[in-house]
Amino acid sequence: MGAIFNEVLLRPIFNLLVFLYSALGNDFGLAIIAATILVRVVVSPLSIKTTRSQQALAKLNPQVEEIRKKITDPAAQSQAIMRLYKEHKVSPLSGCLPLLIQLPIIIALYKALLAGFKPESASLLYGFINNPGTINPISFGFLNVTSPNHILAFVAGAFQWVQAKVAMSTQQQATPSGVAGALNNQMLYLFPLMLVVISWNLAAGITVYFIASAIVAVIEQWLVRRALAPLS
Repeated sequence: MGAIFNEVLLRPIFNLLVFLYSALGNDFGLAIIAATILVRVVVSPLSIKTTRSQQALAKLNPQVEEIRKKITDPAAQSQAIMRLYKEHKVSPLSGCLPLLIQLPIIIALYKALLAGFKPESASLLYGFINNPGTINPISFGFLNVTSPNHILAFVAGAFQWVQAKVAMSTQQQATPSGVAGALNNQMLYLFPLMLVVISWNLAAGITVYFIASAIVAVIEQWLVRRALAPLS
């Protein structure tokens, strides 16, 4: 399994980062940002599908509320709601798919970042990728991407909050009421806080990825919502 992960994710991402590092003036931070944009472009069809599903959920929300009023038994209520979703071919869990796809990419990026500063990692390079030799860990003229940066950790949390806020506005009408709705609102603040904690001791290069990914996701959500507005 490890060999498959290395060949399918780690090695391609490592080669992409090294190529972008050389192409962008030997700046590893810029390489990470550029790689993030490329990855988001690749997974953009999933984002469009997620947004379509959220819009469909929003349209079904009045019917869901009717089911909750008519059926008091929790088990029967859940079954009726799931039947409704199945009839309209929507899934309430569709928003989790991009996150599940990003997780192995983040792990591969983290490993590629560490590998990039080890001389023995040159064996991971494809034959058509130029070996830059020693990689400079200083990016943007001041940031060491191999060391933690607490300021960036807070910045990452702030942008994660903005991304979550934009995502919630997309599915605002589909947000459940009661306990589920309160939990959804708590997640708006819990996830950014968790990201700050996670980023606190991570290499700054990974935090740069989190920030870039959040910014690109906000822009992407705005563009997708505009594109799908005539269809809603």
